[in-house]
Amino acid sequence: MYRKICIVAWLVVLVVSGCASVPSGSRTTAAAKVDEAAVNALYAELEQAGARYEAGMKSIGPADAATSETNAALGQLQESAAKCAVTTGCDSGRFLSAYDRLLRLDTTDAAAQDIEVASVDADAAGEAGESSPVVAALPAMERTITLLKGRELAEILTINDAVKAGLEQWLTQYRPNLMTTYVNYQFMRFQMWPQYHEAGLPEALLFGMLAKESGGRVHAVSRSGASGPLQFMYATGLRFGLGNQGGFDQRFDPALSARANAAYINEQLAIFNGNLELVIAAYNGGEGRMRRLAGRSGNSSFWDPAIYSNLPDETRDYVPMVLAAAWLFLHPERYNLEFPQVDGRAGEIVLAQDASIAELAVCFGNAGGMNDGWFRVLRNLNPALDSQEQVKAGSRLRVPAQLETVYAGRCAGGQWADLAEDLSRATRVSTRGSGARSSVAHSAAKLYKVRKGDNLAKIAREHGCSGPRDIAQINGIKAPQYRIRTGQTLRIPACHKR
Repeated sequence: MYRKICIVAWLVVLVVSGCASVPSGSRTTAAAKVDEAAVNALYAELEQAGARYEAGMKSIGPADAATSETNAALGQLQESAAKCAVTTGCDSGRFLSAYDRLLRLDTTDAAAQDIEVASVDADAAGEAGESSPVVAALPAMERTITLLKGRELAEILTINDAVKAGLEQWLTQYRPNLMTTYVNYQFMRFQMWPQYHEAGLPEALLFGMLAKESGGRVHAVSRSGASGPLQFMYATGLRFGLGNQGGFDQRFDPALSARANAAYINEQLAIFNGNLELVIAAYNGGEGRMRRLAGRSGNSSFWDPAIYSNLPDETRDYVPMVLAAAWLFLHPERYNLEFPQVDGRAGEIVLAQDASIAELAVCFGNAGGMNDGWFRVLRNLNPALDSQEQVKAGSRLRVPAQLETVYAGRCAGGQWADLAEDLSRATRVSTRGSGARSSVAHSAAKLYKVRKGDNLAKIAREHGCSGPRDIAQINGIKAPQYRIRTGQTLRIPACHKR
């Protein structure tokens, strides 16, 4: 065991000194001459060492004999890695990836034996989230926030240069996106987290995927048609129970989409032998592609150049960004990051008078110190409602608990409720007027056949319309999901950019 730990540390030093933490396709300078035969020989030694280690793990002989064989294999791996470090064109990252894969084959309890996974920073692996303020604030969920199938995320997450680059992006140009995701998630947490908890998955992973997929915007729709907070394609959504109920696309439901996402993750973990990076890559790049690259055993590492270099740029970026967001969720204090305090308790109001989501958002204003207002939160909590659609008095709407008293004192009637109603009435009149004007031009409307990958927002942009509502109105398409299908013929009004 001591030998394993020493080789782990030695390999990390080797890779850092060789600047090969991330697969690079064995970049060399133009002046460097690569001895292809020598490089291929080292890669062959790597494969032999791996096969020897696996044989030792499967040995049915005495335990000391099996240990001797695996130790000999690790020694061979160390010698080959040392040669690689001084051989032009040899990618040392392959040796670190191979060692990571071999450790995953160990069926013993790694946590009980204090094994440090090579790809995890010593500082990052020091704690597994117990000291995190996020974890400390959630005692009811105990330590499951940090676990994946009984293993600490600190043992599983690969904190290499690619993930570190992701950390920097979240902490710099994407910092507003990260903070917005956190706020949005806290208000939906009571719906989404129980789905993950029941599935035995860590909350940090849910947050990481939410941050990268939609930023916690329930009605997000991508150019390819992926929809909802966790961006399911229509066919994949159907496969995991996200259908159409009463005209509502269930991909936009936070609880149902989290449940479907958890089911997908667990399905793929079984296929890829618990390899989290491969599962995340499959979610973005397609499980078919990942199965072909990694094989059904899942013993290969995502960072292995044979896999990494054959993935599209989007997937190569997606995996480390998800891992980085998950890690920040667990350990904000290590990165000079402070998430805002959010009272995400669930509440409910009974409307005293007809009102829309937009009216309520105007009336609530910045109550509770919500500088960005409550419009997004109200939409996320009531995804089946059109934000401009009047909801009848007596109806129940989900709101954060802190807004229950605000509604009773400010929005059930009075100055701000009147203002919100007046603005909403003007909006409805304007919308009807716009519809009337466009109806005059219906005879001049163009016809458009929906292509694969289209969504209404994209079509609206391409035809100069201010938004999808212009097209939706004359085609009878219901908000907020604006669902269309490939091959459908739409009438496009004579829009102009304004």
